[in-house]
Amino acid sequence: MDRDPLERLTHELARLPGIGMRSAARLALYIVRTGAEGSSLPQDLASALAEASQTIRRCTVCENLSGASVCNICADTRRDPCVVCVVEQVQDLRAIEATGVFRGRYHVLHGALAPLEGVGPDELHLDRLEARLKSERPKELMIATNATVEGDATALYIAQVARPYGIAVTRLAAGIPMGGEIEYVDAATLGRAIRERREL
Repeated sequence: MDRDPLERLTHELARLPGIGMRSAARLALYIVRTGAEGSSLPQDLASALAEASQTIRRCTVCENLSGASVCNICADTRRDPCVVCVVEQVQDLRAIEATGVFRGRYHVLHGALAPLEGVGPDELHLDRLEARLKSERPKELMIATNATVEGDATALYIAQVARPYGIAVTRLAAGIPMGGEIEYVDAATLGRAIRERREL
């Protein structure tokens, strides 16, 4: 017997990260209800999903997701090619872009080194990053991986790859957040803030 369409839609939505069965059921009901009320939302959503899955690919320069072979950031001649920021995921790139502070270029890894999970340098295509460093010769490689064991290991590995090319390697500062109170900061974050303190 075929699965009920509403149940199938709920199941497919629940496969998305961060969406449990209850949220998926609410979304499914909303989509179906608006469609029944004459809204074009279900068709628009289906069309957008189909278009995205067929046209979005990795940028041939930085591995960002893009509808073109070269993403908008890499194609922007106003960006500073002397600084390349390495991030783990596209959402990290978007978060940095939202600050409006960074005007360099990016390289997206789509993950972090995690040997126990089978993620090594080959899975992250770190050879592409090294080839880029060889050809573009940026002055600075700013590593913006997460402040986790995997992120730190990835940063150290990339620093070793970049050093033979005479490129300055920097790492995002980590420590007490703006507006944070010291007594409420966890010990690991506070310890890192102390170790990475700078002159005022």
